[in-house]
Amino acid sequence: MLDRRLFLHLATWLGQWPAGRGLHVVRSYRRARPAWDGRLRPAIAVAAPDCAILSVPPDRAEAVRALARDRSLPGLLPALPGAVGLPDWPTHGGAFRWSLAPAPLPDVGEWSAPTGPGLPPWLRLFDREVLVVRDAEGRYLAGAGIKRHDAYGHELAVGTVSDVRGRGLARRLVAQAARRVLDEGAVPTYLHDFGNAASARVAEAAGFPDRGWTSYGVFPS
Repeated sequence: MLDRRLFLHLATWLGQWPAGRGLHVVRSYRRARPAWDGRLRPAIAVAAPDCAILSVPPDRAEAVRALARDRSLPGLLPALPGAVGLPDWPTHGGAFRWSLAPAPLPDVGEWSAPTGPGLPPWLRLFDREVLVVRDAEGRYLAGAGIKRHDAYGHELAVGTVSDVRGRGLARRLVAQAARRVLDEGAVPTYLHDFGNAASARVAEAAGFPDRGWTSYGVFPS
């Protein structure tokens, strides 16, 4: 049985969940409004093994439905940016994971303001505390942020400086951030590109198993 928080997150974030077998294009006002970072996400999809929901702005739904006839979700991707009115925007596809029991790894980071010294630009997009690892001299080594899509589902993002990768910092940050999300009453999710083997290993080690779910979208890199 699907966790209630995940069910409510998908229904809120996409505009509908679940649906019958196959691909379903749904309208959502959220696709026409700025997301957690102030940027648009004009097309977002989540696919379980037995169904897929593709969420688009209300005024683009009919055009996307016409394109979606007799096509799989991956097969629709090349034409999707144009169908939502942004032909130059990139498409993305990858695994969709979540966890109700993060790995019992020891905490490694400290929560701090996203405006702190030395943080990379991607962490500065967050409007709440981010989780940061620094060395003894205060140099930034790794960090994680929480994308609060709605009250029920919070997506985790993590990054590590190249010269300290392989030390297990990312997996510990993800597990630590996931525990905070669960404490806040939401379910932590983790998305990564299909070809990102390192990110997949982090997810597995942090307690986010691959259940065969996928996610696709049109949004800025």
